[in-house]
Amino acid sequence: MTDLDQQITRTLRQRAEGDVDIDQLLHTSRARGRRRQAHRRVAAGTALSLIGALGVVGVTGTGLDGLTSRMPWTTAAPTPTVVPPRADGVPGAAADPALVGADPQVLHVGVDPDRARYLGWEVIRDQVETVRLSVAGSEEVRIDVGRSIELPSSVTIDGASFEVTEPGRPNFDGAVRPASGMARGLVKLWQPVPGLYARAVMLHGDRAVLNQAVGALRWKEARRCAAPLRLGALPEGARVTVCSVDIASYPRLVTARFALQRSPVENMSVEYRYASRAGTYTEADRTIAGRPALLSAKGTRLELVGIPRTRLTADFGWPWDGERPANIFTEAEATALLAQVKLSEDPTKPQSWE
Repeated sequence: MTDLDQQITRTLRQRAEGDVDIDQLLHTSRARGRRRQAHRRVAAGTALSLIGALGVVGVTGTGLDGLTSRMPWTTAAPTPTVVPPRADGVPGAAADPALVGADPQVLHVGVDPDRARYLGWEVIRDQVETVRLSVAGSEEVRIDVGRSIELPSSVTIDGASFEVTEPGRPNFDGAVRPASGMARGLVKLWQPVPGLYARAVMLHGDRAVLNQAVGALRWKEARRCAAPLRLGALPEGARVTVCSVDIASYPRLVTARFALQRSPVENMSVEYRYASRAGTYTEADRTIAGRPALLSAKGTRLELVGIPRTRLTADFGWPWDGERPANIFTEAEATALLAQVKLSEDPTKPQSWE
């Protein structure tokens, strides 16, 4: 992925109000750029290509971000800070490394908000805790923390996925090295405390930023995996295995996902998406706790509708494409789960998150 691709992807994610076909937009922007290069310098052609791509998704205002004559990545407008609430009474990773990943709704590492900005967080039960952050408006740095040296090799940064692997046994010596699978990426492996393994990854080679991001981590505090929604009673025998929140484009866009599991073949995903410029979906064929709802054509996905600028779905039939096995979550269980979901009245006010 080129720098232009990354910028387009980043900007579209910031302004997304629905599903966006990134590949098609990139194809369109590149085609326009090639035509303009015959008459203008490469830099000008690149900028106009980006403008053409963004025009497809209906960005409005005198500038691409609604500000006069400013490109979205040059505006000095401050971004509001979101900090997940403390998990009272829970020790941080430094005090008890064994807690890392034990509770998918608690992060055992924090970030100093005076030194970095949260972009998102995620906990995968019994595997890894992840914090995504930026330092002084720089690009994203992803931090993965686990109790095993085998941290997940697949990582997503700025909306793009990469494989980060080291030949042989990983060396957690604290050195900053080029990241495999990234043309200009950097990776740092280290042990914050005995029994704990951490990895910091970024797309571009700025060692100072990477080290600043690592220095902003706080290992003696725990924070809740808070989101603009809270799940109620879970289906019998089910447990939450993933809690994931993305606030990279807050307050314009907030997304969250919870994964539930009852057995290796029984999975359910609850996904939340708030976009400040989105419309309100109203098509419905049933009601859930007095709210209109819609069942997908395949009968494996339920969506609560009529919530302004918000989409909330429970996908209970994945990942089966063919004949579904009998032992999967049912529509009745998905209905009961959505009936008890508690939503924040204002997703742009993190103090109301659960």
